[in-house]
Amino acid sequence: MRWELTALTHRGAVNPDLLAAPAQLLPAREQMALTLMFHIVFVPFGIALPTLMLIANYKGLKRNDTVALTLARRWSHAAGLTFAVGAASGTVLSFEMGLLWPGLTGRFGEVFGLPFAIEGVLFFLEAILVAVYIYGWRRVKPWTHFWLGLPIPFVAIGGAFSIISANAWMNQPTGFEIDANGQITNVDPIQAIFNDALPYEFAHFLVAAYMAAAFTVASIYVVGWLKGRRDRYHRLGILIPLTIGAVLVPVQFVVGDLTAVAVFKDQPVKFAAMEAVTTSGAHQPEVLFGRYDSATNTVDGGISIPGLNSWLAGGSTSTYVQGLDQVPAEDRPSNVNIVHWAFDVMVGIGTVLMLLSLWFGLAYWRKRDVPDNRLFLWFAASAGVLTYIAVEAGWIVTEVGRQPWIVYNIMRTEDAVTATGAGTLWISFTAIAVLYLSLAVGTVTVLRAMSRRWRDTDHTDDDLAVYGPRPAIDDTEVLR
Repeated sequence: MRWELTALTHRGAVNPDLLAAPAQLLPAREQMALTLMFHIVFVPFGIALPTLMLIANYKGLKRNDTVALTLARRWSHAAGLTFAVGAASGTVLSFEMGLLWPGLTGRFGEVFGLPFAIEGVLFFLEAILVAVYIYGWRRVKPWTHFWLGLPIPFVAIGGAFSIISANAWMNQPTGFEIDANGQITNVDPIQAIFNDALPYEFAHFLVAAYMAAAFTVASIYVVGWLKGRRDRYHRLGILIPLTIGAVLVPVQFVVGDLTAVAVFKDQPVKFAAMEAVTTSGAHQPEVLFGRYDSATNTVDGGISIPGLNSWLAGGSTSTYVQGLDQVPAEDRPSNVNIVHWAFDVMVGIGTVLMLLSLWFGLAYWRKRDVPDNRLFLWFAASAGVLTYIAVEAGWIVTEVGRQPWIVYNIMRTEDAVTATGAGTLWISFTAIAVLYLSLAVGTVTVLRAMSRRWRDTDHTDDDLAVYGPRPAIDDTEVLR
């Protein structure tokens, strides 16, 4: 469906497939790309930040640790803010599905529409639970408050499951039949939800979301650590999320490998674009970066590792891998270079994070503290940004790699796009860009204000903080 970051080839010529496509296809793709790129920044926080705050909350209650409780309180307010902004950007995304791609929702809505309904219910439930948890600080008994917050991560994961299910269905459509007249029959929404691509897509994204949130939160406190704020507050702020992120990196390597193998079997054209495989055959090299030329179906430059691609795909260098030479030009991803480079960036960042995690694990095992090496701290401070780049790159691979199909091998993207004129869509694209820019500036401004207020407040008592929890009002004081 959606992600066309550029309409130009590497030589500067307009992609011939786009010239033949409806004029509104490019602005529709660009608008959907912008929406996804912005919204996905907040998704990991919505999924994983509740888990981080509950871990700190549990630690604080179990060990009577006021510093851990302060972290939990402050992380809960950050979770509330990011959830609200994510809700706004996600609502735009929901409308765009119907407005920009009526061919998809009109024809297949009854097949894959159920996950969106489930996600809507879970979204409202999560909003209520987050509000109750934030309001409940010092208004209910401590352990009661903790148990009230415990469902939040599971509800958030359920919402992610629903959306990933819909996306996975677009990669591996099932749960319906098409009769001789082209009509959709024998719809099975449950089969559509639990499609073949769901297990690996959901696992891959869920681990990535937790990694992105964990490394980002840790990086904030690492920056404070580099500035000399080496108190227990910052130490816990680093160790809790960094430990979670470090544990998940090797898990993601396994999940990512299983995902790549599944794509190799189920979506061979996408796999060929990911790995820049030009000619079908065995003993395929692993090509790192390089530039694909669609006119000659060749790759210039890059680093080639003989046989590694075949070995990664099937466990042997003799594994046969389908190349782009067997795919008609009109059925190839609309920009192979974007898919290939995004995949290499994602894997490269994962490798850097693996090294960082091993370094952290070894250093913590030896000293039971935040590593003091300045190079490590600089890497840890950048880990949040790197992880988010990897998340964005992963979505590019998923979405651009499926092109030119909005429903893999069944409906082409150009057949699903709206009939609204291109001019109108560029206006709406501009409006969405301005809206998201405003949301981004507002979010950063509020988060920085919260950070400054918290920094100027005692770590063990933030009753007077503007954005912090208030003590319960004494009725006798009101009567006076």
